[in-house]
Amino acid sequence: MTTELPHERVPVGEARTRVIRSVRLLDTESVALKDLAGRTVGQAVTAPHNLPAHANSAMDGYAVLAGSAGPWTISAHILAGDNPAPLIAGTAAAIATGGVLPAGADAVVPIERVEVVDDLVTATAPIASGDFVRHVGADVQAGDVVLHPGTRLTPLATSAVAGLGLTSVACIRRPRVVVLTTGDELVPPGSPLERGQIHESNSVLVCATLAAAGCEIVRVDNVPDLADATRSAFAAALADADLVVSTGGVSVGPRDHVKPALLELGVTELFWRIATQPGQPVWCGSAPNGTLVTGLPGNPLSCLVGLHLLLIPAVRAMLGDDPEPVTVRAELATAINPLPERLRAIPMLLRAGVLEQLGAGASHQLSRAARANAVALIPTGTVELPAGTIIDAVPLT
Repeated sequence: MTTELPHERVPVGEARTRVIRSVRLLDTESVALKDLAGRTVGQAVTAPHNLPAHANSAMDGYAVLAGSAGPWTISAHILAGDNPAPLIAGTAAAIATGGVLPAGADAVVPIERVEVVDDLVTATAPIASGDFVRHVGADVQAGDVVLHPGTRLTPLATSAVAGLGLTSVACIRRPRVVVLTTGDELVPPGSPLERGQIHESNSVLVCATLAAAGCEIVRVDNVPDLADATRSAFAAALADADLVVSTGGVSVGPRDHVKPALLELGVTELFWRIATQPGQPVWCGSAPNGTLVTGLPGNPLSCLVGLHLLLIPAVRAMLGDDPEPVTVRAELATAINPLPERLRAIPMLLRAGVLEQLGAGASHQLSRAARANAVALIPTGTVELPAGTIIDAVPLT
């Protein structure tokens, strides 16, 4: 048996660049209004008409023609949704917030700024044309871009689409993902453990993380540690997915069949091993059909690092969004030692701008990391970082 020579550890930024360059922007599909939340805009959403379409009142009050302070008789009552008649000259119309301004009126006097005596209304403050009026197109004008391609549709953005009167939006389709778990030692949660076995948890982490990033999980398959089974599983996955994610089996042991299988299937290696701790033995490649293939390490915290530093950016690139990881600046609660040649990526608890260690420094310590809501990025170096040092952290979703 031959021993494979160690690969160069690729810096995380360079690895991410290689991944992003290898993926393609996905095509678009029409998505109904009720299904828009969480999707990504594929074509610019423009206003089909002015908003507001008609000048209307910004306050409960009285619609008048500016130029006098009254007194005016009340000639009409206008509610939101009414189509009012023109204002009778020399009168005022009681108007509700959102009510259409009648022709002949150019201002609204709020009820807080009038006196009403014997059905006569008098302003108690100066009035100028346009006061407390929402003008036509003040929110957006017909043809204006409201949402640009690559925008993630939040509930608020989805509401804005409805406000434009649209019933659907052209969205970038969700990246299709197949997840493959390898390892004969893995058993499903709920099953009793025999000596040497562990409960499979990586697929839960991968699926939840990628679904939250906007992916469609096509299926999850467990692959036995056999060369033929591994090759068959990857061949089927490549045919069905934009992104194939496997966990485990990417090293050079006698039961690590992932890399040989992918090479047989014509997948071009982008890199193997990144300069991080944990998460070093990540394998990435590009299939002939453009599918991105990633072999994540079997240890769960190594898997976490690969997901957030490499795969979430790749998914964002597929969706036309900025692929750079979203980071926050935060301070260390306690001192920590960096590594001279590798980025340390440590799950921590981020509270009020402070990163607290959870004792999850080893790649297998999933339970210790369970309360983490950020991955602290400890830059390379040889000098201990004292408490209070400001560093970057990637929030976990």
